[in-house]
Amino acid sequence: MTRIYFVRHAEPDKTVEDDRTRPLSKKGLSDTQFVYDTLKDKGIDVAVCSPYKRSVDTIKRLTDALGINIQTDERFREREAGIKGTGLRSNPQRWKATEWESDWGESIQNVKKRNVEALMDVLDKYEGHNIVLGTHGTAFSSILDYLSPKYGYDDFIRMMDWMPNVVEIVFDKRDVVEINEIAHKEKSK
Repeated sequence: MTRIYFVRHAEPDKTVEDDRTRPLSKKGLSDTQFVYDTLKDKGIDVAVCSPYKRSVDTIKRLTDALGINIQTDERFREREAGIKGTGLRSNPQRWKATEWESDWGESIQNVKKRNVEALMDVLDKYEGHNIVLGTHGTAFSSILDYLSPKYGYDDFIRMMDWMPNVVEIVFDKRDVVEINEIAHKEKSK
């Protein structure tokens, strides 16, 4: 079995506008201890992550303690959001649309396609390992939507305020055996 512990990043510092380099907030930095405490005894031996700073920094305390290098994969990045002010960020139309891209940014289907492709590569390369995978809300929700008919837009909304969020998915080769929502913290209001 392969176990992947998906970790949606901790709370980011929204005062930094650049999505790629946005760091964690003070609370987010503190919550990296929560991620460490949740995963330190899971036998993790591989770390893969979105290249975005907030995702890397969320799992870095854990990987440093375990002596594991973080491998980044551009395909696990967050959805390209598009032009500000051109629609609701969590609009359900985005989940139903198949291929359109607009001022609202990258379609959920494109996010899902690249994330699932990256996930399958990880599963093939690291079969039988325990993996921590640093990710983002929309990116991870699109993976869940692909892996299980139980997950979809409503779960994206339910998990939107969970920063960090840790979910374990157990695989037999590429097949999902179980999905366990392990732990999360509510973001600041």
